[in-house]
Amino acid sequence: MQDNKDLEKLRHSCSHILAQAVKDLWPEVKLGIGPAIENGFYYDFDKSEPFTDEDLEKIENRMQEIIDTNSAFEQTFVDKQEAIKIFSKLGETYKLNLIEEIQEEKISIYKTGDTGFFDLCKGPHVEKAGQIKAFKLLSIAGAYWKGDERNPQLQRIYGTCFYSKQELDEYLRILDEAQKRDHRKLGIQLGLFNFFQEAAGAGLVFYSPAGAMLRKIIVDYIETQHIRRGYELVCTPHILKKDLWEQSGHADYYSENMYFFNVDNERYAVKPMNCPGHMLIYKSRLRSWRDMPLRFFELGTVYRKEKAGVLHGLLRVRGFTQDDGHIFCRESQIKSEVKEVINFVFDILKDFGFKDVVIELSTRPEKFIGSEQKWEIATTALEESMKEKGLKYQIHEGEGAFYGPKIDIKLKDALQREWQAATIQCDFALPERFNLSYTNEEGGESQPIMIHRALLGSLERFIGTLIEHYAGAFPVWLAPTQAVIIPIKTEHNSFADKVKEDLQDKGIRVFVDNRNESLNKRIRDNTMQKIPYLLIVGNKEIETTTVSVRKYGKGDEGIFSIKDFILRVIQETKQKVI
Repeated sequence: MQDNKDLEKLRHSCSHILAQAVKDLWPEVKLGIGPAIENGFYYDFDKSEPFTDEDLEKIENRMQEIIDTNSAFEQTFVDKQEAIKIFSKLGETYKLNLIEEIQEEKISIYKTGDTGFFDLCKGPHVEKAGQIKAFKLLSIAGAYWKGDERNPQLQRIYGTCFYSKQELDEYLRILDEAQKRDHRKLGIQLGLFNFFQEAAGAGLVFYSPAGAMLRKIIVDYIETQHIRRGYELVCTPHILKKDLWEQSGHADYYSENMYFFNVDNERYAVKPMNCPGHMLIYKSRLRSWRDMPLRFFELGTVYRKEKAGVLHGLLRVRGFTQDDGHIFCRESQIKSEVKEVINFVFDILKDFGFKDVVIELSTRPEKFIGSEQKWEIATTALEESMKEKGLKYQIHEGEGAFYGPKIDIKLKDALQREWQAATIQCDFALPERFNLSYTNEEGGESQPIMIHRALLGSLERFIGTLIEHYAGAFPVWLAPTQAVIIPIKTEHNSFADKVKEDLQDKGIRVFVDNRNESLNKRIRDNTMQKIPYLLIVGNKEIETTTVSVRKYGKGDEGIFSIKDFILRVIQETKQKVI
């Protein structure tokens, strides 16, 4: 197995071959871009007729023919004006658009040996096409040019590439499993959520009853955990005046992702983040060193103007809720607070069934606020906190927020895929911008440090992660419906209703399926809904005041008294049994 850079080079080369194959088969097609991405590559094409699955097979065959020639990848450089002439003659309008944005006077072009095909490209590529041993075209999707819905929509062909067939086969196996777990399909199938674009536009979620219940279970859990750890609940408005966002720096550094509007001749913005509101609450009265650390928590719904091309189910939306906390503390308390937040993250991820994580430290970006000296103090505090806990982490230079460095904790799901979860950010700059202070031990004024942190991150993204991790078969404590009671015949309905009342009285989420359908169909339908427990009741159960229990994924569990079944569900819920 090669390292990531070698694999990226191989995949970039495969995208070049893909473009060549498409141009060979459909010379009139115009080329967009074709980068290597995580787990593969893609290329965008402007083609009048849509690509079909049969077309993908044709393209793959042509790609293999090109690879079999073992032609060399050759890089040449031409003057910018010459590049414009070359691609104008070819009618490659998207390439011309890219050339106009290039600052250098020398433009890099790659061609494939004697085949006659060349492309605007910086590279790098492998030496020869024959080094591409195992590839597969995966899917076709629409994509706006440069991700902007105001631009033409192109057709994007996704593919993947590995150095060996064995690696490719394993990846395709995991990909097949991932498709079965796709939260967008399962979310609709299980009645969790929907997107009504005609009513609200893209990127806004409508939770159905089951999805709203799942969300409430997570919200109740996360709020309880925060209160136990000394956080105070706050709630801030969804809209605030623009001058507040100018003061925070968001209007300068984040405006393209914000929604602005006018009311009574004043400029407002829908909040993309919760932190300015929390600072106003901090500033609403005098604070003392004895108050430190002060921990605020809000499940705050925010809105961000994401481009249509990047929206993806629950994972990337325009309106979402963050489990947002801000800790105001003294400089001497930064490390202890950061370490406690890390402990908090690990505890809650364990309850949700996640054990493996990847940790990243992101440092100062090119555009930032605050002094370099304080950035250094903040970065050092985060790094030392992780070192003192003996954690392994990766450093991502220049990827911090504009107001401070950050720790990102990514969880690994059942397929070992990484998902963004927690973030911890250390901020000296915003407290200074908002003139936050507290009375120190000497009676003077000091400025607090602000730690921004979210543990699950976006509730929407986390719910999408949970759906895919469990393939929709949630553990009992998370399941929107924990049990379904299925009476065998109509005369068993009243007993089923009595069992339902007993279970509901103990807080168990349950309903009765007494539809005019066969028993087998009702069992099958509820099994398809991946409900943890099915309780079958008939004459025998009525006589013995029991229920016949079936567990999802395991089958028949036997006969339980109603009391014993209630105790089982309560215990599994309390212990967060996975």
